Amino acid sequence: MAFLDVKNIEKSFGKTDVLKGITFSMEKGEVLAIIGSSGSGKTTLLRCINFLETADKGSFTINGETIFDAQQSYSDKEKREKRLHFGLVFQQFNLFPQYTAFRNITLAPGLMRIKNSDKKLSAKEKSAIQDEINNEALQLLKSVGLTEKKDFYPCELSGGQQQRVAIARALAMKPDILCFDEPTSALDPELTGEVLRVIRELKGDDRTMIVVTHEMNFAKNVADKVIFMADGVIEEYGTPAEVFENPKSEKTKAFLAKSLEKI
Repeated sequence: MAFLDVKNIEKSFGKTDVLKGITFSMEKGEVLAIIGSSGSGKTTLLRCINFLETADKGSFTINGETIFDAQQSYSDKEKREKRLHFGLVFQQFNLFPQYTAFRNITLAPGLMRIKNSDKKLSAKEKSAIQDEINNEALQLLKSVGLTEKKDFYPCELSGGQQQRVAIARALAMKPDILCFDEPTSALDPELTGEVLRVIRELKGDDRTMIVVTHEMNFAKNVADKVIFMADGVIEEYGTPAEVFENPKSEKTKAFLAKSLEKI
């Protein structure tokens, strides 16, 4: 049984069909890179999986559990709960500017585990949970190489540092699948390397990840599987060797020829 199983996802905006029956699966611990030209549907697919958009048709499961089925309706509370299966790192970091790096990481776990707890917690229990959250945040900051930036605000951090805080923040929620939407698109080449190194290290921790990216070398050398999307469909799907070295689709060949010229 696949860990993530996505079946026939369709999404339209008005009369524009953006996703036209997207089906794929991945195993636990795999890294999936999604590549393609702007407007091919990559980000919309990621947003549908993360419940930031609602697919018109299709379904997806995690470890056999149905997370979404377009034939069912979900309350806002149910969507928030289901969204916790996924962590999403955005292009533009989306950190809270009024909070330090440390507070950006601890805020959501604190809200979920303390304020939204199903049972009334004693002061001692709240303190113990917060201590645990704080310790986890410190470990995450260490894992992304930012221990010394703990008390810095986003405006005091470089773009690469902000993105690494955003990765730590997503990991703090302990998602089943960590998703990245063009995580290096707003960074210059030197800072891009910082972020890609962190993602490579996360792969070593056996994390399941979906990365929408324009970094062809990353997709080729780090991903276990690659999807090439064009015009709202999966044009090519396979291992990096299959997609990059032996593409079958003419659209894939044309895209790769143009993309690899820039490397």
